[in-house]
Amino acid sequence: MATMTAAPLSPKSEVFESQRGTLFGIAYRMLGSAAEAEDAVQDTWLRFHGSTDIESPRAYLTTIVSRICIDRLRSARARREVYPGTWLPEPLVEPIDAEPGPEQVAGGQELISYASMVLLETLAPAERAVFVLSEAMGFSHREIAEKLGITEAASRQTLHRARRHLADREQRYTATAEDRRRLTEAFLRASGSGDIASLTDLFAEDIVVTSDGGGKRVAALNPIHGRDRVLRFLVGTMEKEPADEVRLVRVNGDPGLVTWRRGKVQLVASFDWDEMGKLRTLHMMRNPDKYTHVRVEAAD
Repeated sequence: MATMTAAPLSPKSEVFESQRGTLFGIAYRMLGSAAEAEDAVQDTWLRFHGSTDIESPRAYLTTIVSRICIDRLRSARARREVYPGTWLPEPLVEPIDAEPGPEQVAGGQELISYASMVLLETLAPAERAVFVLSEAMGFSHREIAEKLGITEAASRQTLHRARRHLADREQRYTATAEDRRRLTEAFLRASGSGDIASLTDLFAEDIVVTSDGGGKRVAALNPIHGRDRVLRFLVGTMEKEPADEVRLVRVNGDPGLVTWRRGKVQLVASFDWDEMGKLRTLHMMRNPDKYTHVRVEAAD
């Protein structure tokens, strides 16, 4: 039997595919949604495919995806203002020992962590674009100015505002990578066994829980603050909707949890641990529309 071979890519397709990870990395960091990022990358391909006389394809592609994302982000912010409850970024979920994906390699892990993605949501569209292009992708102010159609001075000023804005909200001290996995495993054991004392001991006094149900799943409309209130919320949630399976995974590169109920993803949890080994922030994604990049299947 003859062996089928894939048709060779056109030169334009080869260039685009070589930049796909970078383009997705830019789009995801700017939009906070993997599904919308993929749409932005596809729109970028369509414009690139129909273009001619391009001197620098890489510069052209990153310019196009940046401008598409700014337009999308402006309209998205309006939609998020009427979103039911807290809007959280769409998580990227992989097996716990998976190698970093191309979107993480392109731009680095730090600015694609879930905590960073939540912080980026507080920036205005222009600030977010400049910050991502500068801090994550390493573009100069001259390059950013060309991509966004602004002056170099405006790029510098916008980056300064973005950094100052984020610095006011950023958690200064965090646990090491090894401790983050150990602590997340401890949370999994304590919650799975119903060990309330051990679970409570993991919480910081000022712990905050945010949950995103999108109006489709039960979730707290506002963040929950404080150890006692968080404990009651978590215990009540686990009793009301017990999971059939819970697994340690990577959420945006860091240890997190996925739960399944009746064969479907029920929850994606992301953890922010401080340097004392205490859980400061727990983000709970419950909106099923935001599970498009859960790359882990439930057990048969």
